[in-house]
Parts: sequence; C-alpha cells; structure tokens
Amino acid sequence: QVQLVESGGGLVQAGGSLRLSCLASGRTFSSCAMGWFRQAPGKEREFVATTSWSGGSIYYAYYADSVKGRFTISRDNAKNTVYLQMNSLKREDTAVYYCAAGAVGRGIVADTTTQYPYWGQGTQVTVSS
Repeated sequence: QVQLVESGGGLVQAGGSLRLSCLASGRTFSSCAMGWFRQAPGKEREFVATTSWSGGSIYYAYYADSVKGRFTISRDNAKNTVYLQMNSLKREDTAVYYCAAGAVGRGIVADTTTQYPYWGQGTQVTVSS
C-alpha cells in the first residue's frame, strides 16, 4: 500500500510559477513510477508528467506535449518526494493536479491512469488571466 499527499497548489497569475510536491509512504519509493495527472472541470483526467527508473541511478522523465518545456518533474528518493515545477503557467493549466504511484517495468513509460493503482487526494491549481 502507498499513501500519497500532494501540496503546493494555489492561485497564480498567467505566466507565473508553482511547485507541487507529493510525499509518498508505504513502500519502496525509489522503484516506483511517479506521475502527475490533472483534471479540469467537465474533462477527463489527463497525463502531465512521469518519472520512472530506467536502470542504475538513472530515472527518465516524460511529458505531455501541452506542458513540455514549461513543466519539470523531479524526485528526491531520500525524501520520498516527487515534485512538479510549473513555469509559464497558462489559464488552460487550471485543474486539480493528482500525484500517482505505480510499479512498471524498467524503461516503461507510464502515461496512462490505468498504470497507477495509487493516487493522492489532489491539489487545486488555478491560473488567472
């Protein structure tokens, strides 16, 4: 079992930045794929970014096209925490952001909700114009 707690959401003006954090507990964090998803009102939950182990001490990061170049996912295994640095925020980034954890094969890109059995409660990000 894995417990996930997100923090760092809030209200920000367009062009601004926020950093989301997700603290994980309950199993070996370093071997988990960690992902960020978001869900806007009336829309399905969509993939934002993921980081997963690719061998040795190497972790890859993979992003949705809509956030590539603006968002950065990172992890601190010593703190059991994954981060999402969001820069150049746009109104269309407004959503509830969810952290997710799952066990996927080495080198597998985990960009679908079905690959993650564990989810946080979500944190609201609102971008105003």
